[in-house]
Amino acid sequence: MIKINVITHNINWLRFIKKPNSYIDKRIRKINSKIKKDFKNNIFCTLLLSNDKEIKILNKKFRNKDKSTDVLSFPFHKRSILKSILKKEKEVYLGDIIINLNKINEKKELKNFKKEFDQLWIHGLVHLFGYDHKKKNDFLNMSKVEKKYINFIYD
Repeated sequence: MIKINVITHNINWLRFIKKPNSYIDKRIRKINSKIKKDFKNNIFCTLLLSNDKEIKILNKKFRNKDKSTDVLSFPFHKRSILKSILKKEKEVYLGDIIINLNKINEKKELKNFKKEFDQLWIHGLVHLFGYDHKKKNDFLNMSKVEKKYINFIYD
């Protein structure tokens, strides 16, 4: 079972999602109902709802990139190690996801704020599971997993 602790650092988020914890919990329940046979343990992560200034500082500090971005993920475990940990431990901390409100609102083609937000936090979650998109094949695999989770939410 996946659990996400939501921390809102920027109150402007509340204009778009009034109760972020409830919002995420509802979506996670849908995902958990579909994947309960895949995970016998409790899997935790933190989702930080942030803004340009904070995410730029984090991106510079941890990735040495002096720019803002839409989502950052900080996996606690490498994918190869995570698999063995998931087999042994009952509770596993996956890592942290940070989402930038400003980048969502800057999107020119933005039609649905919540759908864009869902795509970003799921993208971050999939990174925490050890997926990346450095190579084309990795990108395709990661995209498949992301689409599966998005479909769980909207089915």
